[in-house]
Amino acid sequence: MKVLFVYPRFARHAESHPELLTFVPMKEYLGSPSLAIAALVGCTPENVEIEYRDDRLANAAVPTDADLVALTFFTAAASRGLELADYFRSLGKKVVAGGIFPTMMPDEVQPHVDSVVVGEGEPVWEQVLADAAAGTLRPRYAPAPADVCTLKPPKLDVYFQAERGDFKPDDYPLQVSRGCPLRCDACALPTVMGKSARALPLDYILNVAAQITAGGRQACLTEDTGWLPGTAGARRLTELLEYLHAHGNPLRVSYIGISMPMILAAPARAFELARAAGVELFYLVGGFDPVTTRAFTGKDPRAYQRAVDAIKKSFDHGIEPYTSFLLGNDDDDEGTVDRMLDFANVSGIKKAEFAVFTPYPGTPAWTRLLAEDRILTREWRYYNDANVVFRPKQMTVEALHEGYIRLWREFYAARPESALRSEAERTIQF
Repeated sequence: MKVLFVYPRFARHAESHPELLTFVPMKEYLGSPSLAIAALVGCTPENVEIEYRDDRLANAAVPTDADLVALTFFTAAASRGLELADYFRSLGKKVVAGGIFPTMMPDEVQPHVDSVVVGEGEPVWEQVLADAAAGTLRPRYAPAPADVCTLKPPKLDVYFQAERGDFKPDDYPLQVSRGCPLRCDACALPTVMGKSARALPLDYILNVAAQITAGGRQACLTEDTGWLPGTAGARRLTELLEYLHAHGNPLRVSYIGISMPMILAAPARAFELARAAGVELFYLVGGFDPVTTRAFTGKDPRAYQRAVDAIKKSFDHGIEPYTSFLLGNDDDDEGTVDRMLDFANVSGIKKAEFAVFTPYPGTPAWTRLLAEDRILTREWRYYNDANVVFRPKQMTVEALHEGYIRLWREFYAARPESALRSEAERTIQF
């Protein structure tokens, strides 16, 4: 049996808005794929032949001799994912789809595929393969969240072997935990990964870390849930950082994800440990938490000051906060753009990215805006954080779009020194 794994392409910010390239003096970076395919390869039996295509690098819609085509995609890649599913089925291939979008919108995906996996794929993957080989593939698989103690590590070689001269990502994701007990307005994580934080075994994490190191790459720890106080994920992140420090930092970490409330709540020792383990950059995600959803409204001075304090605390501990601003929450108005730019200047942020609020299907925001008849399009290719796909509450669609472009332009216009930073320091995904 042979399986073709496909990672569909999607439009990034600078592809949606090429003008960004004219005034953002940063290195446009095409990052590594998500861990999903590598995770499934890790639990694929040795007697199954594997082919992998990254549709971002070359058109994946070409014939294959595979018996089963497996697609995994999130919302921004859903339009292309469904196109590819239709293409492979037109060749008579069996197609299975999983990932964030198929999990959140299985009924949308089902007509295009033979089978949808809802939730984590590892618990049912071997059964999917067996059913496909027997010709008894089910329309839908909906496993319970994986028992993380039994998971096999992903095999990153499937990605390393697909690298080429113009595509060699600097870093690959390293997962410390899965799931989240919070319910942020526009986040799909609790639905896709479960509502409790499940810490991956340290041996599993170190196995993936060793693969990343052997491949000459850095690790990016993208989930900010590892900083949630008192959770299994936070304990495991601490264990990992302690291990790295105690062993001479064998793993280079490009960044760790975090949010402002977590910066404010974390004890100084956590930052000292992160620095000791070689962490120099936070990927600071905003727009989802109670600090950043209120700080730039002009109506909550306490939230604003807390945001200033969070940035200062990060800098004070020697970790630069690469900050992601989100524009378009219901409390945002046209003045929010000026307030965000002023905040960035006051707090000394050197590196930032800007995104449009996006109500991803299946999230609380999607449900709410759908009920309010504020969803403007179901063309999923536009759900990439760079397009306005809903009717804002306190500004026009045009004002939100113009504000988003203005944030990129004016932030970097005020920082001409950005062009003189090292290539690594200038690297952002936009």
